[in-house]
Amino acid sequence: MRITPAQKLKHAVNNSEFRLAVGAMLLPTFHLAALLLLFVSAGRCADAAAGGDGGRFVYNGFRAANLTLDGAATVTPNGLLMLTNGTIQMKGQAFHPSPLPFRDPSAPNATAARSFSTTFVFAIFGQYTDLSSHGLAFFVAADRAVLSTALPGQFLGLLNNTNDGNRSAHVFAVEFDTLFNADFHDLNSNHVGVDVDSLESRVAADAGYYDDATGLFRNLSLISRKAMQVWVDYDGAATQVTVTMAPIGLARPKKPLLQTTVDLSDVVQDAAYVGFTSATGVLFSRHFVLGWSFGLDGPAPALNISVLPALPPAGPKPRSKVLVIVLPIASATLVFAVGIAIYVLVRRRIKYAELREDWEIAFGRHRFSYKDLFHATKGFSDKQLLGAGGFGSVYKGVLRKSNTETEVAVKKVSHESKQGMKEFITEVASMGRLRHRNLVQLIGYCRRKGELLLVYDYMPNGSLDKYLYDRSKGGLDWPQRFRIIRGVASGLLYLHEDWEQVVIHRDVKASNVLLDAEMNGRLGDFGLARLYDHGADAHTTHVVGTMGYLAPELGHTGKATPATDVFAFGAFLLEVTCGRRPIEQDEHGNHTVLVDWVTGRWRRGLIIDAADTMTPDGFNPDEVSLVLKLGLLCSHPLPNARPTIRQVMQYLDGDMVLPDLSPEHFGFTVMEQMYSREFDKNMTMPCVSSTSMGTVSDISGGR
Repeated sequence: MRITPAQKLKHAVNNSEFRLAVGAMLLPTFHLAALLLLFVSAGRCADAAAGGDGGRFVYNGFRAANLTLDGAATVTPNGLLMLTNGTIQMKGQAFHPSPLPFRDPSAPNATAARSFSTTFVFAIFGQYTDLSSHGLAFFVAADRAVLSTALPGQFLGLLNNTNDGNRSAHVFAVEFDTLFNADFHDLNSNHVGVDVDSLESRVAADAGYYDDATGLFRNLSLISRKAMQVWVDYDGAATQVTVTMAPIGLARPKKPLLQTTVDLSDVVQDAAYVGFTSATGVLFSRHFVLGWSFGLDGPAPALNISVLPALPPAGPKPRSKVLVIVLPIASATLVFAVGIAIYVLVRRRIKYAELREDWEIAFGRHRFSYKDLFHATKGFSDKQLLGAGGFGSVYKGVLRKSNTETEVAVKKVSHESKQGMKEFITEVASMGRLRHRNLVQLIGYCRRKGELLLVYDYMPNGSLDKYLYDRSKGGLDWPQRFRIIRGVASGLLYLHEDWEQVVIHRDVKASNVLLDAEMNGRLGDFGLARLYDHGADAHTTHVVGTMGYLAPELGHTGKATPATDVFAFGAFLLEVTCGRRPIEQDEHGNHTVLVDWVTGRWRRGLIIDAADTMTPDGFNPDEVSLVLKLGLLCSHPLPNARPTIRQVMQYLDGDMVLPDLSPEHFGFTVMEQMYSREFDKNMTMPCVSSTSMGTVSDISGGR
């Protein structure tokens, strides 16, 4: 049978006892004293070097201990196990050198974790008497690789931010924590907790013990720089962990500090390492273990308190006179600097404050930061202002990213945080995916309190209405006007029929048609747009839009449809061709409706005379006649009498011949009454009677 070193040492000690008994009868007294001293020394050495035969060991000090040390851990000359040495952001770990068999194959339940018991004495020396860095922990770990990747600070050298809370960590620990961490739901800054695969304790209690005489609880300060003893027991049959602690020298209290049910069968597996770990953060501390014993399937061997190594002096070091003078000055300077930094940060936060809600996370790529838009528009400077009105203000901006510059137009619109805002932002994000050469690209948005910012592609030539009514810019020739008309129709066809959803623009007019660098028309301003699935019915909403472009049926249905966009497009056709607004008011307050005015010219056989006389280089009479008649057809009060936008494109491209219409088909007189009447607060319009219009449902070929 093989004799272990520990058995040899025990045998040597037993022989010493025998020789001592013989020598007592034969040797002089001073020889007996020398042998007695040799015997005591051999016993102390045996305690320190116990190797754990069968899962039992005891270390009364660690001067000759065979431990595996990692990180900052070291053994001092007098035998203290020092896990951390006063360095910040450091971890220290000490292991029993070999894994212990935590499962017994011969037991009835071979998969159950074996019972164990351990006791140890520790002390924490904080940088200050009332403030410390992080504490220490006794652990049982299935794999040292997990501990090698552990982090210092709040993770105590046990886990890291990726495996904390992961059951695959296979770590059991009893922590003695000296800092409060809300992330782990710590009890306080002076507690004991039982941890399984997480730094969030299964159960925790204030550090202390119950007095056997009185039954009262006595607090213990973990950072008192005083030694205290801990007993940890695990009952494998009952799957119960018991933790008890007391000041060093006091007998083990009868009532434990805490007791909880924990099944370690899935944690320790076949074999596991046992040891200690500690860590420091921004403050430094020194963590000491004075003695340690451990036993499987039975109580741990008792520690010999009288021979444990002494702790270093607990008193503070004398303070330098220079430090006494410099520290207050440095502290005052630091406080002043921090105050200035906080002031700057608060001002900056207020300046760039945004309104964000959880539901907006899904639209992250459509969201711009207010800070970026602020700098892009030079602080929304008046020099960057492109236009202003009841809708808000539009500013030119330049977004800089990755050495590239993108010109944008930023519209600021006032808004209140209402329930419909979520739906609106959802639609903004959806319409941000629209891609067509005749649509102004809506790039994204930003929200502030009381303010919404919409970001579009920048159109260098501005809006179409300026070229129609501001003669200082020079008039548009007929080919340019016809190309713009056709481009806007193409964009509307994409919105109504060719995109994945039906998009109703709801505000088609000349001021919302922008001109790019090549004077191509692009329909923009989707601030009032609504969208729904193909084949579905449009939702009923309140009436919004611009007088002169609003279809009559909106007054009593409130429902925007492709037909209402076609009505507005008809007004747009007449506006671009005639160079006149849909509704004009003279100096006497009388209103002129452009539809009625063009119809009157047609009745007299002078429809070409309705064209804008300021058009340079004349125009094509056939195209002008086509556009004016198509404008009247699109502006019909009855939705079913209007063509679809696809039919409009076919008429403009010459793929379909416009029906042979006569002025009598547009003999309605309700239009002037409808637009001259003052709208009430709800934008209510009179219903249009089909009898007063005549039967016109077959004019456009049906819908």
